[in-house]
Amino acid sequence: MDNRGVLVEKIDDEFVCNFKKLEMPVIEDEEILIKVSYSSINYKDALSSIGNPGVSRNFPHVTGIDLAGEVVKSNSDKFQGGEKVVVTGYDLGMHTKGGHQKYAKVPASWALNIPEGLSESEIMSLGTAGLTAALSINELLSAGITPKSGKIVVTGATGGVGSLAISILNKLGFCVVAVSGKKEKIKFLNSIGADEVLLRDELDLEGSKPMLKSEYAGVVDTVGGKILSYFLKSLKYDGVATCCGLTSSHELPTNVFPFILRGVRLIGIDSVECTLKKKQAAWERLADEYKLNNLDTLVTRIILEEVPTKFQELLLGRLVGRYLVKVSD
Repeated sequence: MDNRGVLVEKIDDEFVCNFKKLEMPVIEDEEILIKVSYSSINYKDALSSIGNPGVSRNFPHVTGIDLAGEVVKSNSDKFQGGEKVVVTGYDLGMHTKGGHQKYAKVPASWALNIPEGLSESEIMSLGTAGLTAALSINELLSAGITPKSGKIVVTGATGGVGSLAISILNKLGFCVVAVSGKKEKIKFLNSIGADEVLLRDELDLEGSKPMLKSEYAGVVDTVGGKILSYFLKSLKYDGVATCCGLTSSHELPTNVFPFILRGVRLIGIDSVECTLKKKQAAWERLADEYKLNNLDTLVTRIILEEVPTKFQELLLGRLVGRYLVKVSD
């Protein structure tokens, strides 16, 4: 078996990312070896490719925080050869070599069987971004937010989590307001389910008012910072915001008034360390009531050799939607 993948190396204090021949992983007790069929591209992968210490510290390193494929060897009673599995989160692609390689080894405790209703390509078209979007929407529904409650805001709307959240919410019958800094992508956002589009430049993010007009029932936030703060102030009574990202900022300049006067809630979303039971429930919903018929409009298909170049474009903010990586046949 020949293994190839995307390798990040530290050479003379610089990080270099290339497609290369790799050593074949050797599994130990309670590990499985997976022939990777598909992976995807996420912001964490791009950060890992430039040696961001908050993501990866062990080099040389293989990127890829998610994967789908077939078990070819197992040293665990949990899986047998031939089973189709998905792996997202935990340490995959961070300090452990990830899914951007033809053969990957992982602890058996990280893997789940792919649910009926989703193929390997479909589950990686969703990937970590789809899982995060589903976990966010699950929290809104669990908190009692329904389409009758009012509009739902999705920030970072052209990104992986944002675009998938818009499409899922639209399918569930919600009125969706997309927030983006990309004016040229308004038609795209409308096409995937956004009823309205707010441009970031149109928002008074520097305003000093402790509260704003009560407009929205919920927020799926992927960016953090002043944008999240703005929409917390704009939530209706008993409104709910979920937060899963920090591409705008890791800081949250806010105040307690929305929380104590309107009873709003802010719920953090973590798709990395959440339990397998929680992940399984989200994947099952993505295979059923959340299943999208428009995945092709959200996904760009690429091959493994193209990944290093796409990392550069992602870091420059040039990618839109999801990127599905075909790893092997």
